[in-house]
Amino acid sequence: MSLDDDAQVLKNIPLFSKVEPTKLKLLAFTSERLNFLAGDALFAEGDTADAAFIILDGEAAVEVRSDGGFVEVARVGRNDIVGEIAILCDIPRTATVRARSDLVALRVSKDGFFHLVTQFPQVGIEIMAELAARLHHTTQALTAARAQLDIGADV
Repeated sequence: MSLDDDAQVLKNIPLFSKVEPTKLKLLAFTSERLNFLAGDALFAEGDTADAAFIILDGEAAVEVRSDGGFVEVARVGRNDIVGEIAILCDIPRTATVRARSDLVALRVSKDGFFHLVTQFPQVGIEIMAELAARLHHTTQALTAARAQLDIGADV
C-alpha cells in the first residue's frame, strides 16, 4: 500500500477522523506497517511499552495472565488501537495481544503517538473517551462477576 492509501485508512478510523490528511500521511510515513500470522503476539504482558498499534485488518485477542494460564478479556479488530495505555501511563504492558487471524497493524512509536496527541488535542479527547468506555465496560464485568461470586457464597 502507498502512503496515500495508509492515510485514507487512518482517516476512516474515528480516532483520526478530524486530523488533516497531510498529518495522517506523516503519521503513516513515520509508522511501521507490520504483518502478523494467527497466533503471533503483537506484544506481551510485562514488555516495555514503546509503541501503540492500530489494527488495519484482522482480529486479535487481549489476554491477561492468571494462575490457570492466559484469560481472554477482550477482542479487537479493524480500526481499533491497542497498547496505548502502557505508553500513556509509562508502565509495562498490562496484557498480551495475540493475533486470532492473519493481521495487519500500523505500529506508532511512543514519540509519534505523543506528537500526534499534542498536535491534535481532539485525538487526545477521543483516546480519553475510548479509555473511559473500556473502564466502564470493565467495571460492569467486574460488578457482574462479583455478584456471581456473592450468589455462589450464599448457597
